[in-house]
Amino acid sequence: MMRGLLKLYSSRHSCKRLPRALFSVTRASFSSSASSLHTVLNVLSSPNCDGTTTANIGARHPWSLIQHRGVKVNAIHLRPGNVIEKSGRIYQVVEVEHRQRGRGGAMMQIELRDVDSGTKQNSRFGTEESVERVFVQEKSFACLYTEDQMAYLMDPINFEQLEVPLELFGKAAAYLKEDLKVKLQLYDDRPLSGSVPKQVACSIKETLANMKGTTVTPRYVKAVLDNGLTVQVPPYLQIGEKIIINTEDDTFVSR
Repeated sequence: MMRGLLKLYSSRHSCKRLPRALFSVTRASFSSSASSLHTVLNVLSSPNCDGTTTANIGARHPWSLIQHRGVKVNAIHLRPGNVIEKSGRIYQVVEVEHRQRGRGGAMMQIELRDVDSGTKQNSRFGTEESVERVFVQEKSFACLYTEDQMAYLMDPINFEQLEVPLELFGKAAAYLKEDLKVKLQLYDDRPLSGSVPKQVACSIKETLANMKGTTVTPRYVKAVLDNGLTVQVPPYLQIGEKIIINTEDDTFVSR
């Protein structure tokens, strides 16, 4: 961990001479990991070679020490849910659209949400334009229940409960149910988006014949699931049967 933090620090600051305190940290033998991290944070907030001071971004949340170390990616590689830094502010990518501007070349139309204020804006980037993507933390939770457009989750390690809006899961919110394992993407301990497993078990609540007045057995029929979604399933399936659904495109996988 120490070597990783020192490497991050040295890549952030390109000066040839590092502070003497930094070398002292590498030689010190720490009594505990907590005291080690505390010492490193103090060093990273000390004056830089050019006389400026690095903000102590890890004071509140050590994870922020890593989150603020992003990577440069081309705008064409951005996807909904990604977090980027732009003009000194942190934004989450909401929607991405690839557009062709005739002879002017292609561009990316991206809807961004300001993580701090919640306001949205539309920005345009060239497909090869460099954008700084910020890493976020991903944590697993167990869904307890949903109510009034909110999802109530529990951390399986410390059993702390968390309340988040259903909109964080998008259309996948329909699959939320008791004991389902989900993941949250967090920035500075704030939930930005949520995701459900790629495959989820559901029960058939009702089947709807989509070919009336014919004796030909259809390949698929419409079925209403216990979560209210309507999907296409093989006609031999019965009401009450459990099936596996692909949550990314709402398609039948297997019984």
